[in-house]
Amino acid sequence: MRHRVVWNRWTLAGLAVVTLLGLAALAAPWLAPGDPTRGDLAAALRSPSMAYLLGTDAQGRDVLSRVLFGARLSLAVGLASQVIALAAGLALGLTAGFYGRWVDAVVMRVADVTLAFPSLLLLIAVAAAVRPSLPVVCVVIGLVGWAGMARLVRGQVLVARGLDYVQAARALGASDARLVARHVLPNVLGPVIVAATLGVGGAIMAEAALSFVGLGAQPPTPSWGAMIAEGRDLLR
Repeated sequence: MRHRVVWNRWTLAGLAVVTLLGLAALAAPWLAPGDPTRGDLAAALRSPSMAYLLGTDAQGRDVLSRVLFGARLSLAVGLASQVIALAAGLALGLTAGFYGRWVDAVVMRVADVTLAFPSLLLLIAVAAAVRPSLPVVCVVIGLVGWAGMARLVRGQVLVARGLDYVQAARALGASDARLVARHVLPNVLGPVIVAATLGVGGAIMAEAALSFVGLGAQPPTPSWGAMIAEGRDLLR
């Protein structure tokens, strides 16, 4: 019981931190002390002060403002990419798990090939082949993440498909669409939503990595990855 209480405290502490960061990102237009894209070379590389709480970058832009607006971008990309991964993985996983046979074999082999590549290298390769932009980043991260989601959905569908009440509904003449919508999908959504929520963090890291190498958000759009890349030279 004591371990459970400690675990719950850490969970609540983590939830509080994430909630505060999310609220700060949503309220960035009101919390940010300045324009995150407007530079002032006369104020370049200022140290933290009352005027600039986190200092300024090499272009004279307020770092705190860029951090707050960068959080908005990261959360938006993370959520959008996970919606894409969830939609693709749910559709393909449901199809593969419910119909099986050659459909299952084809979808799972494509998923295996996708998972065989290191995700970060695959992201960089695909993003480098097209013009860098935020919509492209969302689509690329989402499409790279579909395979794991599809395998999870397929596994849940295989379990749900064999349940007695699903077999009874099939015997009574229920159509495939009704079986999926009324009986299979509700059993699948719980674990899938949890996995998609956990995947938001990975998507944020992926966006930061792409922006770090210049394949994500383009200047002067504030992005955590791009900010790290710009500040890297100042640490040498």
